[in-house]
Amino acid sequence: MVEGEKATVSFDGHRCIHARRCVMGEPQAFKANVKGPWIDPDATDVEALMRIAHNCPSGAIHVTRKDGGANEGPPAANVVIVRENGPLAFHADLRINGEEVGFRATLCRCGLSRRKPYCDNSHIKGGFVATGEPASKETELKITDLVGAVEVQPVRNGPLMVTGKLEVESGTGRCVDRAEKTWFCRCGHSSKKPFCDGTHKAVGFQAP
Repeated sequence: MVEGEKATVSFDGHRCIHARRCVMGEPQAFKANVKGPWIDPDATDVEALMRIAHNCPSGAIHVTRKDGGANEGPPAANVVIVRENGPLAFHADLRINGEEVGFRATLCRCGLSRRKPYCDNSHIKGGFVATGEPASKETELKITDLVGAVEVQPVRNGPLMVTGKLEVESGTGRCVDRAEKTWFCRCGHSSKKPFCDGTHKAVGFQAP
């Protein structure tokens, strides 16, 4: 946690996937390849800091304002984006294992992460292959329905059980499905990715 004059910036390295939105977006405030402190909240304005937090897909960067401006709130519509050959990127009022974790998180779907349920980029070295463009399903939910808390419960040795209204979105922004409850594969072997098909049992997947 780094205190600035107009804002406090928190960084959670356990959740970071090195998307580099911070160092590329505001390199004066988020300094790449330096030894020691690398975050300087006073090197840019508060709106720029908020923009960086909003663009951080993993939720590793969080900004709390001191200038009286509004802090980040839940999105107008809950969404989980299926990343090509990569994780599930959630943007919602999230609770994971019953704990409030903010509004963004990238969760493992390759089965290889050492930080489950969070992604740690192990899909890259592991050569995980899974489309970010799964087939669309019919849905009766409207975009305006996609509000409220979203609960993510990793099932022991099984999928991510997700409860709450949200849209499953392809990497190019297409609606794949809208649901109130669904199960996402996290063993990496389902034939119906990103959804679970029970294959975790056959392959002996183990995860808390």
